[in-house]
Amino acid sequence: MACMTAFDSDVYTERRSQAAELVKQRGLGGLVIGTGAEFAYLTGSWTSSHERLTALVIAPGGTTVVAPVTDIQSLGLDGSADVEVIGWRDGENPYQLVANTLGDGTVGLGSSLTADHVFALQALLPETELASDAVAELFMVKDAEEIAELEKAGAAIDRVHERAAQLLKPGRTEREIADELHALILEEHANVQFVIVGSGPNGSNPHHDFSDRVLEEGDPVVVDLGGALPSGYQSDCTRTHVVGEVSKAPQDFLEAYAVLERAFDAACQAAKPGITAGELDAAARDVIADAGYGEHFTHRLGHGIGLSGHEQPFIIAGSDVVLREGMVFSIEPGIYVPGKWGMRIEDIVRMTAGGIETLNHTRRTLGGDDA
Repeated sequence: MACMTAFDSDVYTERRSQAAELVKQRGLGGLVIGTGAEFAYLTGSWTSSHERLTALVIAPGGTTVVAPVTDIQSLGLDGSADVEVIGWRDGENPYQLVANTLGDGTVGLGSSLTADHVFALQALLPETELASDAVAELFMVKDAEEIAELEKAGAAIDRVHERAAQLLKPGRTEREIADELHALILEEHANVQFVIVGSGPNGSNPHHDFSDRVLEEGDPVVVDLGGALPSGYQSDCTRTHVVGEVSKAPQDFLEAYAVLERAFDAACQAAKPGITAGELDAAARDVIADAGYGEHFTHRLGHGIGLSGHEQPFIIAGSDVVLREGMVFSIEPGIYVPGKWGMRIEDIVRMTAGGIETLNHTRRTLGGDDA
């Protein structure tokens, strides 16, 4: 992927400064970040050197990028005075170059480093740890520029969802509908992250994509869509529909959907700064369990979103992560009865001082008014 810098260079310089402070506070010998979303968050660059190592190293002695000489011009780091770029040629040992820049102490390794890079670094370093929690501290709370991008992404996927219902006609296949939704996402985004069209029993698989199943009158249909803007910030939103008249849907589905709406509303009401991710998951899960569908809510309540479609904080049972103002995450309860139907409501929300504000505004009710 070509370099695409979303913000002014000063934004990335400040982020790297915060990362350096984190290294100091935790007494680390440094952070080693591979290419991907973490690298892009700290540099603005989505460069990839494939199997060759490109790494951002944030150490007590300074910030360095170690990269193949063939890829240095693609980094887009010209003018980043705080970053030293060290190039390496095929046949040289880039892992030793990384090790030479690090300080004493445990070294945190970013989650996007592949196993071959991790093992090669571990062979040279006395002690390493997965740095995903440390790095998450940098990006879980979004700044104003990031929130603005995520608001744009929410509005973009809303415009696609507004046109989705009219595509769901008896006699059409999931694949035909998915192809049209793919094209609609590209009208609003730089690329497509995923398209899920799960009709009838296929909807009971939360991560079904699409198939050649033909839609029938009264079928419940789960439509989950996501794309990425040119800046890299992503959208993700799910709506559940009924093909044709809502009254033609199975009665047990309609009864369960009323439970799902209550669970979604309960989570939205409970979401306040200071609540833990586990407590928020329980706010929705308890509603579903009390109605007898507990075994059919098979995934966590939500996930963070930003440059990655799924990132921390994860809204999951047992998590003691405290949700704070500025965090952006999904609320997406679901009920899935194997062999029959599934349903999910998903909005991306941002935490404010007084509770959440949703970034998605299309209709959540079955055939009702807009949200």
